[in-house]
Amino acid sequence: MSILEIALASQIWARRHEKRQLVVLDDADALKALLRIAFVVVAFTLLISGLNLAAGRPQMLAEGSAPIVTGR
Repeated sequence: MSILEIALASQIWARRHEKRQLVVLDDADALKALLRIAFVVVAFTLLISGLNLAAGRPQMLAEGSAPIVTGR
């Protein structure tokens, strides 16, 4: 299993075994959730960039201009 599959399975297991409670979200909770999402996105981006650099092949958005398709 990959790390992502293990994490997802543990989340599902934890959700099934937790007590059901009425949760009221306020602005602080929403801000915490957004900050966690932003942190995960940044961490994942840095991880992929680091792996690409370690492999010796950094990814570029565009290495040159795109060719123009003509003569359709």
